[in-house]
Amino acid sequence: MFDLHAFLDAPIIFTLLGLACVGLVTSTIFAGMVVAATRHHVRTREVDEPDFTPPLSLLKPVRGLEPQLESLLTTFFQQDYPTYEILFCAADADDPGLLAARNVAARFPQIPARFLVTGEPKYISPKVHSLELMEAEAHHDILVISDSDVRVTPDYLRAVARAFQDPKVGGMTCLYRGVPSQGGIWSRLDAVGMSVEMSAGVLVANMIEGMQFALGPTMAFRREAIRQMGGFAVTAAYHSDDFVLGNETYRLGWKVALSHHVIDHMVTCAEMLPSLKRQIRWMKSTRFSRPKGHFGTALTFGVPFGLLAFFTALAVGHPVLAVSLLVWSIATRWMIAWAAGSKIVHDPSLLGLYVLYPIRDALGFCYWTASYLSRSILWRGRRYNLTAGGRLQACE
Repeated sequence: MFDLHAFLDAPIIFTLLGLACVGLVTSTIFAGMVVAATRHHVRTREVDEPDFTPPLSLLKPVRGLEPQLESLLTTFFQQDYPTYEILFCAADADDPGLLAARNVAARFPQIPARFLVTGEPKYISPKVHSLELMEAEAHHDILVISDSDVRVTPDYLRAVARAFQDPKVGGMTCLYRGVPSQGGIWSRLDAVGMSVEMSAGVLVANMIEGMQFALGPTMAFRREAIRQMGGFAVTAAYHSDDFVLGNETYRLGWKVALSHHVIDHMVTCAEMLPSLKRQIRWMKSTRFSRPKGHFGTALTFGVPFGLLAFFTALAVGHPVLAVSLLVWSIATRWMIAWAAGSKIVHDPSLLGLYVLYPIRDALGFCYWTASYLSRSILWRGRRYNLTAGGRLQACE
């Protein structure tokens, strides 16, 4: 058995124990902030005006045949909404994702749908070129953008439109719960990270400073706001286009609304290595997009500090204290899982919320640490370096 006391001097062990206790205090404060942010979010629910149904244009970039794609796209054609259109766009007319969209649209001839092709993308991100083309072709002035791996309910568009009752709102976004579509421990860990860790951070940010960014699975903007910022091309050199669009909207003086509606984000990555790579890539992107907030994220993780406290307290001969501090760290994660995961995004998975989330919290700290080891990411088959603000720079 590893003897920490023999490996380290007593002063170092007590220093580590003190550091662990500080981390437990800061992560507990964060858990309290999540509970407060949950109450704040519930209290700020939008007034429902059922007659407010402005026409909407849905912009759906597609790329390849993702799992369950036709089933997911079908939910966008089943909306309880009077007037909307759906525009699909891909780089190639023979893209399997675009063909799947055509198959679905053929079953719903009453919903206007159009299919566009960019050809060779002119930006690093093909999605930006697609959005630019779809915006130019859209008939309506509220543009709803959603990823291809999300599932929505029939009241989705009414929830999106509701935010725009306020003429000062230039953009809106939705929280989402992770849904593991292929099973397996890694997809479940990714899913609970979406439902709890991501949602908790967004709720706290919204309470403290208001929304200054958007979330990619669903975001919507007034066309006026998009054109004021110079069009979708402003995101062309960035990895996190959703963050940039929301942040530019905010910087222009518009409000960015966080909807109370929640959508399903399907998690299709079931293997360990791809999951680790994707999580670290997202962490690196956040490191460059929100450097100060990302640095402070280290103090919000509880289980890593609980484990450090457990082993150092054992090393100085206090087993009861060791167990108590570890249980404390797990209990704060349960607080967050209950508030953000259960009360806000309504994740039904008790296994995910109360068993896997503490594990995900420990992994999250590892991902956070890894985000500082390099600025390089592999994205869409090419390697890039991340630079200030989250810009992408192609590696030679």
